[in-house]
This record gives sequence, C-alpha cells and structure tokens, in this order.
Amino acid sequence: MSYLVLARKWRPRKFSEVVGQEHVRQALSNALESERLHHAYLFAGTRGVGKTTIARILAKALNCAEGVTAQPCGECSACREIDEGRFVDLIEVDAASKTKVDDTRDLLDNVQFAPAVGRYKVYLIDEVHMLSKHSFNALLKTLEEPPPHVKFLLATTDPQKLPVTVLSRCLQFNLKRLTPKLIRDRLDFICAQEDVSADPAALTMLARAADGSVRDALSLLDQAIAHGAGQVREDAVSEMLGSIDRQHLTQILSLLADGDAPGLMAVVDDIDQQFPDYEQLLDDLARALQRIAIYRVVGSNAHDDDLTDDTLAPLAERISAEDLQLFYQIAVIGRRDLHLAPDPRSGVEMTLLRMLAFQPAAGGERPSRNGRPVEKAAAPARSAAAAVGPEPKRRASRWDDPVWSDLVPALGLKGAVKLLASNCALLGRDGNTVRLGLDNNAESYLTQSRRQALQRALSEYFGESLKVDITPGGAKRETPMQQQARLDDEALQAARASLEADPNVQGFKDLFGATLNTDSIRIVDKPSSANQE
Repeated sequence: MSYLVLARKWRPRKFSEVVGQEHVRQALSNALESERLHHAYLFAGTRGVGKTTIARILAKALNCAEGVTAQPCGECSACREIDEGRFVDLIEVDAASKTKVDDTRDLLDNVQFAPAVGRYKVYLIDEVHMLSKHSFNALLKTLEEPPPHVKFLLATTDPQKLPVTVLSRCLQFNLKRLTPKLIRDRLDFICAQEDVSADPAALTMLARAADGSVRDALSLLDQAIAHGAGQVREDAVSEMLGSIDRQHLTQILSLLADGDAPGLMAVVDDIDQQFPDYEQLLDDLARALQRIAIYRVVGSNAHDDDLTDDTLAPLAERISAEDLQLFYQIAVIGRRDLHLAPDPRSGVEMTLLRMLAFQPAAGGERPSRNGRPVEKAAAPARSAAAAVGPEPKRRASRWDDPVWSDLVPALGLKGAVKLLASNCALLGRDGNTVRLGLDNNAESYLTQSRRQALQRALSEYFGESLKVDITPGGAKRETPMQQQARLDDEALQAARASLEADPNVQGFKDLFGATLNTDSIRIVDKPSSANQE
C-alpha cells in the first residue's frame, strides 16, 4: 500500500478532532442540533487552518444516514464517500482554476435538480475570491433564491476580495491562526500515535516554522521524519529549517549586552559556516528580545517555548528596558530591509552594529567585554534613538517636592495611565510612599495595574523604589487636568474679550448692525517651535 502523507492521514473527520477552532465548531454544532441551517456558509482564514476540512465535515453532518447531526457516524455510505472524495452530491470546485463565467454557469445549471443520493446537494467552492466579477454575478442570483435542497460552502483566504453582495448572503466564520503551542501539542500527539521518537525542542521549532498552519506543520513533520531517518531530532530539524542554534542566539544577546562588536562579528562568521537562514536569524533575535522584555515586566516567560526563565533572567538583568526596545525595533526593520543588503550576511552584520551604534547614550564610553571601548557620540545617538522611538526618560537626582503638573508629562506615561496621573493631585510624600488624591469624576481610571504602572514610572524617574497610594475623592488641590481646563477657559475668555474690543469688529457691528457670536470662538493651538523649524 502506498504511503499516505500525514496531512491527509490525520485530517479531522469529525468536529471534535478539529484543533483550535472551538468558536466555529460550537456554532455549527448548535445550528445542526437545532436544525437552524443557513443556505450559504463562508469559511475565511489563512492556509492550513481547516477551512475545507470543516466544510467537508459539515457536508457529512448534513447528509449522514442517521439524520442531520453534529456528530456524523463516519460509517454510513455518505460519510465514507465524502471522506474518500467520491460523494456525488458534494460538488467541490477550485475557483482558482474555474474563474470564467461559463464555468460558473455550467456549475449552477444543475442546482434546481434534487440530490441524487443525499439529503442535500452541497457545493464546496474553494478560494472563492478568485472568481471573476461576472462569475460572482452568476453565483449571486442563485445565492439570493437557493432551492431548499442546496447548501453552499465557500472557503477563502482573502474575504476582502468578495463582493459585499455575496458576503451579505453568507454566514461567515473567521478561522484563527493556530498558536505554536496548539500545533506543537498536535504534533506530539501524532508522533506518539505514529510511534515516532521526537525531541520536544524539535517539535517546537516545527510548530513555529508552520506559522499558524496545521497542514504546513504536518508537511514539515513528514520532511523531518524523512530527514532524521524515522526520528525527529533537534539538531536535524535545525539543519533542515536553517535555524540558528540556541547557544548562538544566547551568545549574540550576551554580546549585545556587553557592547562587544568584534565578538558579534566573530559569532556571525561562525554561524555563516552552517549556511543559515539569515531572515530566520533576525526573526529569532526579535522574538528573543520580545521574550526578555516580557520577562522584565511580569517576571516570567509568558510563552511556552525553548527560551526558559533560566535563560531570560540573566539577560533581563543586563539589558535595559530602553535597549530592549531599541534592539527589537532595529531587528524588525533589519529583517524587513534584508533583501536590500548586498548579501544577507552583510545585512545582519550591519543590523547588529546598528544596535550598538544607536544605543541611547548615557554619556562617555562604555567598555566592551574585550576591553575595547564603544564610542558613543551624543548627538548621533539622540538622533538615532529618535528615529526608532521616543528618547528615554531622564532620571531625576532627588525628590525636592516636584510640581505635579510638570512632573506628569516627564514620566513618559501613555493611555489610561497618563489619564489617571493627570486626574490626580500630589498630596505629599511619607517615606517612600507618594500620596495622591484622585478627582471624583475620574475614579473609573483607577485600577491596580494602572497604579502599579504609575508606581514603576515614578520609581524609574527618581531612581529609587517608591510606592504610590491613591485616595479617590482626595484631590484637594488642582489636578493637571483641572489646571489645563482652567487655563483653556481663561484663554478662551481672553480671546472673546479681545475680539469684542477689536476696532475692526466694532466697525463691522456699527456698519452692518452685526453681532459677534462668542460661542463660536475657539482657541487654535499655535505650532510648536519644533514644528516651525
């Protein structure tokens, strides 16, 4: 018997076997059990997430000999024939190769005829967005008034290309890209069933390389089994995918923390001997930087992958939050522009050197691991940092009873945390506790996570460990938000008074008997000096 590839052998044959699409499974199961069936379903999602698989299971559920059910038996002739692709009342069409209007008209000519053997005649049109405009018009007429014995199951990777007139006549389900963990668990299960020995790290690499597609993951697993002579080993999979060894990645991160440019070039030279995928190298580097940034915030790795807390902890201590953001941005941009480099290796080398050249300067020179200083000119460092993000907050030297309305903008807060701080008034400081009073009208902004974010910003700004105590309704002084509202109101009143007293306005009033509508007067912000330059 010929070998059946894993993607076909392990294709789900009932809803319970579909991985990661619970929202679709539940909705279809409920509709089938209650027999509230729509005449047209649209399944949208990226490749390999289960669009046509779910459509075929739905076709079985509609035509199973046991009746319309969410759990087709899989044993009757209808179920078996649909699984084998030879059920006469399931008409599958690849719209990518049947784009002409004549093809669509030929397809729909037999719609009015009753099913030959099944309960419903099911039209499964894959990549439906590839149909021509005239083909859509021909399909639309049938979708408007379909016979009761016909169901349309449409699948597409690009629903935005479908006419709204077609979309409005379909019940649409958006299938999700699967997470690496879900895919890895599926690969682990299949390897166990196939009696294939597999390293967990190798399955993690395959799941990540599949980019959300179970079908791609199973194809890669087939390839890995062949490459590893029946086993799935980490080193073999790494070689197959052109992945970078984890030790090399950790070494790059460590050298970045040390500012060791010669060391980085030596590592790239070592990696180059393995004929690597340099795009994957920058992807892995950006992913690792993101994991380290998360570790700094929450104290643990929120992702289940090969970057353990033991790996992340020392790097999180050595690389500042500002450097992490800068390195990540440069890695992403370097990955995007890699095809513009003379060759991939030189593109990666320049990306790594850019990370060191554009680090936010703290002034002076920083020694590298090998003792050579990394020079940092202040002006270029500032301009480079501005190119990839805001300049890091300037650390204060002491408390010195700051003016709260001046301090809040300097903290670099954003979103709801900034709104919380702007609606507070500084009551004072007791030891290491900063006491704030919150405006009664802004209590909805106060949450534990926002208070902690404000607490971290103050601690970082003043270079000491501070706690923040916020008392709702305790804003006895003017908050920055109230101050701004007062200043805006004063400016508006002054503008109105100035216009009322303007001789030209008085002349118009006297000449035409006009009146000045003061309610329409608005303050227009003047452009800043930076903008004027």
